[in-house]
Amino acid sequence: MIRDDRAFAVMEYAGGAITAAATAAAIHAVIDPHWDMVLAMVVGTAIGAAIHILAAVALGPFVGMFPAMASGSLIGMYGGMLFAMRDSMQDASWFQSLGVAVVFGVCVVAVVQLYDRALRGTSIVEGGSAGRP
Repeated sequence: MIRDDRAFAVMEYAGGAITAAATAAAIHAVIDPHWDMVLAMVVGTAIGAAIHILAAVALGPFVGMFPAMASGSLIGMYGGMLFAMRDSMQDASWFQSLGVAVVFGVCVVAVVQLYDRALRGTSIVEGGSAGRP
């Protein structure tokens, strides 16, 4: 099976954005600005972890398990803590919550891709690609 690398990359970034938006939406629906910040972070981490596992199962066959699990776990657990902490400290709108989440998800996917390239020994500066002549 031949895959188009651009379509694959778009799906990976879209998966990160969707995972982060779903995490932020679930947390925003549950966490109230009057919650204790530590309790909010624990609940946010649990919500994020559950969503990341569901996203990995759903997206893994399409983007591969490493990208789905690595970026999904970072988005779910750390994003969950971050989004819950923010929601417990301020009364953010749905637009603010989802907007920040989408940017966060895309950034996490980009960092995971850079990390994956570094592990493979690919020179980002030279534009090289691992496994290709």
